[in-house]
Amino acid sequence: MVRLPVAGTDTLYSVQPSKIIALGLNYRDHIAESESVRVSGFTSDVPTEPILFAKTPNVLVGNDEAIVIPKILADYAFPEPRTDHEAELAVIVSRQCRDLPSEQAFSAVLGYTCMNDVSQRNIQNGDRSGWFRGKSFDTFGPIGPRIVPHEQIGDPQNLEIICRKNGKEVQHSNTRYMIFPIPEIIAFVSRNFTLEPGDIILTGTPSGVGPLIPGDVVEVEIEKIGVLRNPVTAAGT
Repeated sequence: MVRLPVAGTDTLYSVQPSKIIALGLNYRDHIAESESVRVSGFTSDVPTEPILFAKTPNVLVGNDEAIVIPKILADYAFPEPRTDHEAELAVIVSRQCRDLPSEQAFSAVLGYTCMNDVSQRNIQNGDRSGWFRGKSFDTFGPIGPRIVPHEQIGDPQNLEIICRKNGKEVQHSNTRYMIFPIPEIIAFVSRNFTLEPGDIILTGTPSGVGPLIPGDVVEVEIEKIGVLRNPVTAAGT
């Protein structure tokens, strides 16, 4: 279980979502790099509604815990194996809600944190069932280093978001560049699924996603939240 400090309190919050709902293709510059990512369903078209997919709760690990490249990948002998980092702002839901209007969306937000939507591209692209497996390997959802309550974050639609690999900046954007802003995302998700306290909504990643290999260290930094740092290892090492 991951426990995260809540900014401005002495509370440790237990991260135990019933579900993790993520957004694909929510930054135009990430859409523009679709040719280099080469994933089924990833096109240069700007979506007309949020593109949703799920990550399972077994992905969750905390700050300084390892992202583990799974052993099963060796069975496939991919000529160019690729497991990518994706820096994202995560929204943690505070209460049960369904069919929430966008103008009331922030009333259902406990707070915000950093998350890395680690994605195994070969599996993601090859599975006929879609993105499920490539997004949900163990440890493929680092989260942290703390939760900042909605009341303390200021404008969540104006936060710098950065990813570094081995100290080098590889992603840099601002949440203002989301195609679908946070209230619209929450409202749309709640029209499809009943949201429960503790559920996590991932809001998409900007351009600059790229491969991770054992020995790398990846950091996700979001303004007013902090830095989420995770080493990368191979299973069995």
